[in-house]
Amino acid sequence: MTIWSEASGPIDAPPIVLVHGAMDRSAGLLRLSRRLSDRFRVIRYDRRGYGRSTGAGPPFTIDAHIEDLAALVQHATGGEGVCLAFGHSLGGNVALGLAQRRPELVERVAIYETPMSWMPWWPEHTAGGTALGAPDPADAAEAFMRRLVGDEKWERLPPSSRSARRAEGAAMVGELADLRSNAPWDGERITQPVLALCGERAHDHHRLGFETLPSLLPDCRLAEIPDAGHFGPNTHADAVASALSGFIASELPEGPLSASERSGAD
Repeated sequence: MTIWSEASGPIDAPPIVLVHGAMDRSAGLLRLSRRLSDRFRVIRYDRRGYGRSTGAGPPFTIDAHIEDLAALVQHATGGEGVCLAFGHSLGGNVALGLAQRRPELVERVAIYETPMSWMPWWPEHTAGGTALGAPDPADAAEAFMRRLVGDEKWERLPPSSRSARRAEGAAMVGELADLRSNAPWDGERITQPVLALCGERAHDHHRLGFETLPSLLPDCRLAEIPDAGHFGPNTHADAVASALSGFIASELPEGPLSASERSGAD
């Protein structure tokens, strides 16, 4: 495959797959992977157009990402599928799309602050929406990164790192534009249990999307990660890993519940 991937954890443990968001790489989910790999076989990968998968060119659409994920899961599990597909941000739409289109490959889905930018109420001036207004994909990628990490941190990056991130602009522009134009999944056709996670410090549009999901998905439960923002899977990896582990073990009851309430120890 031209998609770079890596598996860690016991080879005979239940497999899970982690899907990163826009302008990120599998490295952004490394902390979470490390907190899960003592109990699960964790599969991480760079989505097409990002990191070590830049050799996988267009189309940069959600459909293409779903097909990539299906092929990766089949290859990594011998067709047996995973017990959980977890997607951070845009990666959640890829995980949900896999659950709908290839239900035999995923038992459960968990998502963290997944954008619903095809919805009419989704704001235009998010980081992604603002970046799409840039005249060049490389400039769009830089604008997105500056919005997320700040100008000072961006300027401190080595020139090679800035160049690599700008080169990912085509992938970002393609997938974000596609997501604004097309709903990537139909909730009524997703029968697997879904856990939707949100940080306590989420932006209003991410929280609205989070709170909307139970009305769209037949079996969706909500959990809030205390004191976390949009990058909770990295900054609050312990709490996110605990929520995912409990969800796989069916420890989370139906309905809203915070991760701290579930375990009492996060």
